[in-house]
Order: sequence, then C-alpha cells, then structure tokens
Amino acid sequence: MDLIRPSSPLQEDTTPSRAVARTTALHCSSRRRPRTVAVAAAAMAAGLLLSGCGGGAATPGAENASAADPASAAGATGSINICGGKDASGIYKGTAEAFTTANGKVTAKYTEIGATTDEARTQAVQRLEGKSTECDIFLTDVIWTSEFASQGWLLDQTKLVEANKDRLIPSTVETAKYEDKYWASPFFTNAGLVYYQKDKVAKPETWQQLYAEAAAAPGNSFVYQGKQYEGLTVNFLEMLYSAGGEVLDSKGEVKIDSPETREVLDFMSQGLKDGSAERAVLTYNEDPARLAYESGNYGYQRNWPHVFRLLNATPLADSFGVAPLPAWEGGKASGVLGGWNLAISAHSTNQAGAVSFIDFATTPDWQKHVAMDFSQAPVNEAAYSDAAVLAKMPFATELLASVKGAKPRPISPVYPQISQAIYKNVYAVLSGAASIEDAVKTMAEEIKTAKASF
Repeated sequence: MDLIRPSSPLQEDTTPSRAVARTTALHCSSRRRPRTVAVAAAAMAAGLLLSGCGGGAATPGAENASAADPASAAGATGSINICGGKDASGIYKGTAEAFTTANGKVTAKYTEIGATTDEARTQAVQRLEGKSTECDIFLTDVIWTSEFASQGWLLDQTKLVEANKDRLIPSTVETAKYEDKYWASPFFTNAGLVYYQKDKVAKPETWQQLYAEAAAAPGNSFVYQGKQYEGLTVNFLEMLYSAGGEVLDSKGEVKIDSPETREVLDFMSQGLKDGSAERAVLTYNEDPARLAYESGNYGYQRNWPHVFRLLNATPLADSFGVAPLPAWEGGKASGVLGGWNLAISAHSTNQAGAVSFIDFATTPDWQKHVAMDFSQAPVNEAAYSDAAVLAKMPFATELLASVKGAKPRPISPVYPQISQAIYKNVYAVLSGAASIEDAVKTMAEEIKTAKASF
C-alpha cells in the first residue's frame, strides 16, 4: 500500500516550461477580454507567445462558462477519460475501476499525462487551450482553480458542488472557488502536521511554545521546509494566517504589508538566531526535513501526513506524537490546504458521465476507501471517525483538525507569481539578505505587480 503523498503545492515548479505556459495562457486570453499586461511580461518571449496561441474562435472566460447539470448523471452512458499526473498510490486508476464496476453504464479510465506536477499542468494547459476532447475530467492541484477557471477552460460546477456540499468538509470546498462560483469538486485533501518526540518535548499548543521548547535544549530544535520554493510559502502562511494576517482580502486587495507579516517574519528570523531551528532548514524541502528528523536529533518537525508511515519504519517508531498545527499566541490555529480536485473540461464530450463519476468519487462510502486503500486524506468528515479508517490511519483525528482549520492559499489567476513574491522575500529575511521592512515592502509591490498583469 502506498502512502499519503505531499500535495503538489509543496512541489510547486518554477521551471521555464511552467513560466512559458503560464505567460502564453495570459497573452492568448487577452484576446477574450480587456486586461492590463505588465510591459515586462508582454515583452518576454513575444515570439513564443504568438506562436503558442493557435487559431479558432475565442473561448469565453469564466463569466460565460457552461454549467454542469447534477441531474444529468442519472442518464449517463458511454465512456469518460480522467487525466492527471503520475498515479503513485493507485488512487486514480482504482477509483476509475471501482466507478466502472459500480455504475455499469459508464466506463471510466485514467490517463497519466505527466510524471510530475509541472508536466501534468503543462499537458493539461496544452489540451485545454487546444480544445482537445481527449480528457473529460482533469485532476487539478488546488492552486490551479483560479487560473483554469479564468480562461474559460472548465465547466461551472456550482450546482453540483452545492448538491454534494453536505458530504464535503467546508475548507476543502473553498479550494474550488473562484469569483463566487465552484469550478471543481474536492477529491482528496491535505494539511500540515507537527511530529514531536514525546520524551523530549511537549505537544505544541502555540507556535511560541513550540519555538521556546525547541530552543530549550540541544536535540529539541524544530525542522521545517525553509528552502526558497512553494513549501516556504506554505510554512510562512500557516503562521501568518494563525496570527490573523492575510495576503489578499475578500475583495482581492493586497494586505500583506501588515503588522502581522512583520511579527511572523521577526518570529521566524529570531528562531534561527536563538536555536529554535538550525539554519540548515533553509536548504530543506519535505524529504530533507523528514530525514533530518529521523536522525533523532530534533524535537519537532512540520511536515505532511505521509511522514507518519515513514517514521514508523524507523527507530523512532512509537516514540513520536502527531499534533495539528499549533495556534498563534492569542490567535487560533490555521493550516494551508493541499490536495487535488476533479474539474470537468469545457470540451468534454460526455459531461453527464463526468458528473456521474464525481458523484461517486465524493460519496462518504468511497471517501473511506480514499483513506483505507490509498492512504489519502478524505474530503468527507465522517470518514475520519470510521473505525476501519482509524485502524489504518490512527492520527485521523489530528489530521481532521488540521484540515478543518486550514485555509486556501491566495485565490488568484496569478497565484504562482504571488507565491514566488512571498517565498523569495521570506527567504531573504531568514537568510539575512534583507531587512524585514524592505522585504515586506518588496513583497507587497511584487504581488501588486503580479495582480496588475491579469
């Protein structure tokens, strides 16, 4: 049986293929509706952008998208194709096979279109921009929603999500939202946890307590994902959200230039100076953080649920506890959601079959199998208290607390640029390359520039 995989938000790619695909999408979609494009972005690789648009009629944006009909599932027949990245745990193929057996009228198959998250996204964008009918459903990273919806690539799933809302954890539903509509259905989710050595340190209730105990003695320190990449954005936002800060407000205005941002940056920076965390964390993503913790020389680790199984295969088995992310002192706990959603292509030739598949994949019964058979985090709350699930996933209660308290990352079609502005400037502070004040101002300006480019 495979393990819970860290959601791709922590594998966010900033490779040229992603940058070109993203810029191409923005350039081409500018034909559909007016927008202000930053001069630098417009100038970059202009020849590539023009050659990548293709011909044909313009695709409508989100405001003109067709809607999925929940009632259509009853009469669905034929076949559907679900497309996405590497199926490491077997959950995608397994769900397609189980649906085919249970439904009897619709045949579903899973097609891998990329070995990595970046490749899967690039391949999805190419198909969607080219109006390919190959894929009826795309497995979409939770951070792709705004971008894909804004281009008119997806069916509006508002009615479908509303019909199934009673079976879905509210925080997971928010990852599928853009401009007050839902563009996908949550399939499985993810949220951070804290692993702690029970013989060294206490279960953390606040970030301040965790950092104080981590600095109290050699071998107590805290390991997390501090490398300059998407993982650092997530680690920073977990503290910022719990401290009451935000990146964008409900109207999309940039609010990251705030006392809360300065407080969190100072807290994280001081933690590196006083020994709460070693400077080596500035080189860590998920696996290096996990391996460092497995040495037994640390008290705390922030990581994803998949680490539980891996730790139980080491000498640390039975010596560690698992806790939800702690609260900010005077505030409340708030994680950052990962996970994957099911989005129906605007070019699907079997929309009814796609709706039928989503209905099946989000049922409480199948969501138990999401946990038991594939070790993924369900989007159905009842699954977490099921006896069979708890036997396979004993930390389910802690995981549910993290999922329920988690928030989506900033909802914007230019999220990759927003994230880069965050992790680049947070890293500059932690590494000592920039002052907090300069980094906050730069971060805010870069996010405003990113938003102005769309």
